[in-house]
Amino acid sequence: MLVAFSVSPSVTDAEGGVTAAVADAVRVVRESGLPHRTDSMFTTIEGEWDECMAVVKACVDAVAARCPRVGLVLKADVRPGHSGELQGKLDRLEAQLDEG
Repeated sequence: MLVAFSVSPSVTDAEGGVTAAVADAVRVVRESGLPHRTDSMFTTIEGEWDECMAVVKACVDAVAARCPRVGLVLKADVRPGHSGELQGKLDRLEAQLDEG
């Protein structure tokens, strides 16, 4: 499965930023060993249901350590029997675009 999610504190730092708290969550993702990709809005991870949800929960916990209230946005693509889709979906899209 692919899980795209965003975790953010409801309270910002003195300058209105959330970078430090988000960095704590991204560290959790990187240490998980799951295939992942982070962009400016979401982090996407790939794995089995239980391992993905465990990483999402650990990310929420990491942000909650800095702030008493955490926002979570999550979207999942549940497709049993498929792996390598973090890149595979993009490769298929690019191939289709190349065909015109």
